[in-house]
Formats: sequence, structure tokens, C-alpha cells
Amino acid sequence: MKYGVAMFPSKELQDKANSLRKRYDPHYALIPPHITLKSPFEVEEDQVEDVISKIKEVAKSTEPVTIKVNKVGSFSPINSVIYFKVEPTDQVIDLYKKLHSDNLEGNEDYTFVPHVTIAQNLTDEEHSDVLGSLKMKDIHHEEVIDRFQILYQLENESWTVYETCHLEGNN
Repeated sequence: MKYGVAMFPSKELQDKANSLRKRYDPHYALIPPHITLKSPFEVEEDQVEDVISKIKEVAKSTEPVTIKVNKVGSFSPINSVIYFKVEPTDQVIDLYKKLHSDNLEGNEDYTFVPHVTIAQNLTDEEHSDVLGSLKMKDIHHEEVIDRFQILYQLENESWTVYETCHLEGNN
């Protein structure tokens, strides 16, 4: 089965993202706005509890993280994803690294860029138009997130929460 790890921001930021995702993201109905911490990975049924246990240990040893969103970015020309850029603070980077340590390796296709997707699968022309208009918007959002979610993918390709892990900071 496919699993992943993500942080869901506050309703305020999700509402801002969803107002754009409804129009520009074909995955809008598959998962709420989120920050991917561990891209989808396969786990055999007999290994699920061991993997989940290791992920929970990361949460127990990690303080809540502050996220800051101040602008819109894009992964162009690699792909047409447009996103709210989450500042790559030491807290966010450390959490990501812990979730990709020796006992939780994963095959990440790209360098970690914390973000909340707001548009994807656009034509080049749409991408240019949407990105141009969104870069003019004044975006300032900051919040503390005290949990992340372990997700799994359903047969219809949507994602649902398997378990919520609270960031406890017990080093």
C-alpha cells in the first residue's frame, strides 16, 4: 500500500489555497492543501507497524514547527506546479531529514522544497498567466504546526489520514 507523510496547515491557509486549487489543481478532490514531508512510498502489509512506529518516534523527538508563507513560486521548467512557498526554516528541514534518516529511507525524486501546491498540470500559457497574476498578490501567513499526518492512498487515488502524530519535542 502507498503511504506518505504531510502537515496540514490551518483552515485559514487551506481556504486560501483551495480558492485557487478549485480552478487550477486537478488533484483538488484527492487531498486537502498540505506540505509533503515524505513523498508516497510503498510499504508491505507486514512492515506497516514497524514503519509507523519509526515515524511516531520522529514526532516524539521533534518540536512544533513554525511555517511562514510570503510568496508564490513555481517549479517551472521542471513541471508546471505553482505553490505557496513555505520558508525552508531549520525546523522544517530538520523534520524532513528525520523522516528520511537511515531507518526511514525513501526515494525522493526532487530536492525538498517545502510548499503548498495551488496549481498543477497547466499548459505553458496557463502557467505563465496564472503565475504572473499570483506573484502580484500580497501573501503573508505564519503559524505553528504541532502535528503531522501519516496518510495512505485509497483505490480511487485519494488520500486519507492513517494516523496523526503530535510533535512533542522530547529529545
